Amino acid sequence: MEKPDILIYTDGSSRGNPGPGGYGIIIQKFSNKLSKEFSKGFRKTTNNRMELLAVIEAIKKLTIKNLKVYIYTDSKYVVDAVEKKWVFNWEIKDFKGKKNSDLWKSFLRVYPSQKIKFFWVKGHNNHPQNERCDHLAFEASKSKNLDIDYEYEKE
Repeated sequence: MEKPDILIYTDGSSRGNPGPGGYGIIIQKFSNKLSKEFSKGFRKTTNNRMELLAVIEAIKKLTIKNLKVYIYTDSKYVVDAVEKKWVFNWEIKDFKGKKNSDLWKSFLRVYPSQKIKFFWVKGHNNHPQNERCDHLAFEASKSKNLDIDYEYEKE
């Protein structure tokens, strides 16, 4: 398997579904292991929205295009939708009957900018970066200044 340029680890969570939620991201250079962490909390959202938003926000943080990017997440929802190509069929059908279409449309706008491969990791299974992202997401959901997930709250 080809070596990646960038490793991304993401997690999303919500306390209640819906409820306050957040995401956590670690972006790491493969060559030198330098990494940065990001997180953000929202006052009312769902776990799946935060899982997907974490991936979108991580991709958006990459300023160089066409990198080989490996994304590790414990979200089967995200991994299967992309790796099994479901999201591309949903797009053809204009996401009819699909939840989180606003975020999937955002994902499809940023996805082509990189060469991305997704990997599923079992959550809460002592995977260090996944555990860290989980912690970042949970702590972000408890922040004093929670953002508004406008698309979700208008539903």
